[in-house]
Amino acid sequence: MKLLLDTHAFLWMVSGDSRVPEQVRAVLRADDNSVWLSAISVWEIAIKQVHGRLKLPTPAVAYSARHRRAHHVSALAVEEAVAQHLERLPPIHRDPFDRILICQAIEHDMTLVTADEQIRRYPVKTLWA
Repeated sequence: MKLLLDTHAFLWMVSGDSRVPEQVRAVLRADDNSVWLSAISVWEIAIKQVHGRLKLPTPAVAYSARHRRAHHVSALAVEEAVAQHLERLPPIHRDPFDRILICQAIEHDMTLVTADEQIRRYPVKTLWA
């Protein structure tokens, strides 16, 4: 299974936060699954850090890259097809980062790992919410 981490899921996973259920952790660790972090999540982390809404021990990009490697998470770029999919996405969720993650999951046939229950209202596979 191809798993795309929502930004909060990545941050909680790498910090060992107890909000990530053990059954989700087990799926993320399974050898037959691939886990991905979108460039849009790195952008969101950087913006939150710059605005003081997220405290990290190092700059956001370095933090994300280091933890991606340590947790065997692949990087996912944002392609034009994903941006084009935004036009077809119903306006249920207002967060632009989540909307792009939803489009990426749909376009790449991935399961979005998220605690955000609102995302389940979209035609996207989810894990956790």
